[in-house]
Amino acid sequence: MKRFYINFWLFLSIFSSNFIAQSFDEFFSDEAKLGGYGELHYNVSKYDDGSTEKTLDFHRFVLFYSYHWNEQWSFMAEVELEHNLVADDEGELELEQAYVSYKPSKYIGLKAGVLLANVGIINEFHEPPTFLSVERPEYAIRIIPTTWFGNGVSLFGNAIGFDYVLTLMEGLNPDKLKQENILRQGLRSGRQKGFQANAKSGMLNGRINYTGFPGLLIGASLTFNNAVGDSSSNKIMIFEGHLKYAANNVILTAEFGRISYDEGEIKTSQGFYVDLGYNIGNFFEITTQVIPFIRYTNYNTAQHTVSDGILEEAGSISKWLIGVSVMPFESVAFKLDYGQRTVKLNDSKTDLINVGVGYMF
Repeated sequence: MKRFYINFWLFLSIFSSNFIAQSFDEFFSDEAKLGGYGELHYNVSKYDDGSTEKTLDFHRFVLFYSYHWNEQWSFMAEVELEHNLVADDEGELELEQAYVSYKPSKYIGLKAGVLLANVGIINEFHEPPTFLSVERPEYAIRIIPTTWFGNGVSLFGNAIGFDYVLTLMEGLNPDKLKQENILRQGLRSGRQKGFQANAKSGMLNGRINYTGFPGLLIGASLTFNNAVGDSSSNKIMIFEGHLKYAANNVILTAEFGRISYDEGEIKTSQGFYVDLGYNIGNFFEITTQVIPFIRYTNYNTAQHTVSDGILEEAGSISKWLIGVSVMPFESVAFKLDYGQRTVKLNDSKTDLINVGVGYMF
């Protein structure tokens, strides 16, 4: 999201034949800009016991705002409303980004405020037309807690095809990382979201990407937090690697992540997913992109435990997905997919049907 306004073409190029690998700071405009994205989802879940759940939800409505004072100084903010309203503990209204940026040269810059953690692909780039499925990949919820943001400061830049970021930001809240929470959703419940964040121990996050080959983005990140809460502490380390190739009508995306915990019954969480799609619209000589795709996901929020018991099977999930994304132009996508999620513990299966439309501007 952080590059959406300042270099709009970076996002548009994800599904085009040539991935534009330039820094967001290389484009300058001396006026304020407004943009955003949103997505409507229809979800059907069919469970082993014969029950069916159906929901229709405008999942996200997001507005971006940016302003350049000059070529070196700029400001960017993002506000998100989830699930249409905020009332009675339902829905969310969040300030996911709000930072001042200073970039004296392409090699180094500084920004401070509410920042995204630079972990994985989806946490940084999650506008609906930039990924193929209706919902974000489950990996980007259970392993990497997209969207992950907080208060902090970053050094960033790019050189000889490499894009790099080093961030010091608020850490996780270990008091909320109970065994049942980690089992259900990994690190997600530990995010502080910039709300009067406990600053006893900061989190260090470093990420590097290589974009010097046309259509290719490949990179990795390492994150460390000696998390300190009111009643507990936990040393947490995250390693992840990611790859995206979008050229010659082929779309290939892969992410792998591993989380280690120093305290508690669960010692590691781990997972990956792989997407493969192809734009068949080219065969019919039409400008609309028609991208059938397949995805395989495998993750375990309790990959390794102290007791090596039933907990590891309860956290082990596999999922396959097939679908199609139709894009009349690069900033609007109509999507349909079908998949099946399997829990290893009891071999229970859930059939999933999703229909959606997403946009960005």
